[in-house]
Amino acid sequence: MKRSEAGNPSRAVDAKAEALRRQGALHPHPDTVHDEAFRQREFFDPRDLVQVRYEMLRHHQVDGQAVTEVAVAFGVSRQAFYTAEAAFEELGISGLLPRRRGPKRAHKCTDEILDFVEQWRADSPVEKDVTEAIQKRFGLSINPRSIERALTRRKKKR
Repeated sequence: MKRSEAGNPSRAVDAKAEALRRQGALHPHPDTVHDEAFRQREFFDPRDLVQVRYEMLRHHQVDGQAVTEVAVAFGVSRQAFYTAEAAFEELGISGLLPRRRGPKRAHKCTDEILDFVEQWRADSPVEKDVTEAIQKRFGLSINPRSIERALTRRKKKR
């Protein structure tokens, strides 16, 4: 949908921004994109992070512009350019989507710890704080909700 469609241009713009936000593709700093195409043509939307990254790579790989020049025009560091390039080469266009930061799974809740929790609960007639027991035994601090989610995932696998 073009920005000027749907009778009310601001509503169309807001709908696109909201759709980009839901997908995690809303550019957090669209004002840093200084490429002429994004300033002069309605087709190019500096709020669309995937489009910005794709065009950044295209300027370098197809048009032959230097990485430093492209990075400045698109408001990113050279390192960010190379990161996007590597992700694109490995995963294609989906590699240009932002990645979730932080741990991708319950990395502290190993099988050994979950075995300990299950055994501890079986041996304990009264529900006590398992996080303290984990802290004493393994030297790790784990949120009780993380333990519950890991145990639930483990039960589903069985």
